[in-house]
Amino acid sequence: MANRTIIPFGPQHPVLPEPIHLDLVLEDEKVVEAIPNVGFVHRGLELLCQKKSFQDMVLVAERICGICSLIHGVGFVQGIEKVMNLEVPERALFLRVFWGELSRIHSHILWLGLAADAIGFESLFMHSWRVREMVLDIFEETTGGRVIFDAVKVGGVRKDISKETFTRIMKQLDKVEEEYKQIAEVFIKDFTIIHRWSNVGVLSKENAAKLGAVGPTLRASGIKSDTRMLKYGAYEKIDFEPIVEHTCDCYARSLVRVKEVYQSFDIIRQCYNKISEGEIETKVTGFPTGEFFSRVEQPRGEVIYYVKGNGTKFLDRFRVRTPTFANIPPLLQMLAGCDLADVPAIIISIDPCISCTER
Repeated sequence: MANRTIIPFGPQHPVLPEPIHLDLVLEDEKVVEAIPNVGFVHRGLELLCQKKSFQDMVLVAERICGICSLIHGVGFVQGIEKVMNLEVPERALFLRVFWGELSRIHSHILWLGLAADAIGFESLFMHSWRVREMVLDIFEETTGGRVIFDAVKVGGVRKDISKETFTRIMKQLDKVEEEYKQIAEVFIKDFTIIHRWSNVGVLSKENAAKLGAVGPTLRASGIKSDTRMLKYGAYEKIDFEPIVEHTCDCYARSLVRVKEVYQSFDIIRQCYNKISEGEIETKVTGFPTGEFFSRVEQPRGEVIYYVKGNGTKFLDRFRVRTPTFANIPPLLQMLAGCDLADVPAIIISIDPCISCTER
């Protein structure tokens, strides 16, 4: 039996944008087992819900993550709205989808840049983030923010978009898509990327289902699952099919994200064509009484919000299960048996967001 060595990976590592710590059990250069250690970040969200009103907690939810903050907000307010039986105006629902899909675009392009950097493509990293800045410009114009947007509220949205602005934004998005095609072509066809990621970090269809993978990590293993198919909000009027790949490796996970960006462009165009004039919020009276599990699809996968109201302005419970938390057991499965040199590529392939995971 070969000698075993335990070495730490993270929380500080050149390939990691956030602090995740793994103890890697090695036999020579092979990873036998990966032991996770989570919990570097703590913000006490459950205690905050007892000190801030349910309406103020929207702002707290959006600050769980700086990349997919808007979808965090949507998940929370959707739970409160169900508990309070609020009818949200259709225009507000479409605006949430519009901003949500913009979030998916900017998150996936951000990931493509980080993944390029992880395998040594510095120029591709810079190009990806340059294109992402164009998306953030649209966010800034329509919400006033580039990281945290504060655009949603219980009962609707805080801001509207005029017809003229919407039309101009659609032309801007056409330019963004043209620029994005150059990045996508590299990720789909470049020999180095295909060679570096193919047959690396394999997660079989059976293990993906058994271990509870979500999002692109799940769909890259051949399982057609997307929380948006539940048709929450305005998605009941949007036509799309989940992007699925079947090779189950790091390359498949990159392909899913590359193709989902194109899909998000299409969904935004559907929003533009189907959105109607009207109110953007409904009046909120009373306090939440009851409980609800709210499920929405983040760029990384399904996020679950559990809210429980007691008839006052403060919530009894506020729990969040984020997609990265769900993808850690599948990640450990991918790492078992891999080469030590492949560990950074495999970890980055699940698009980890540790600030979401550790609360």
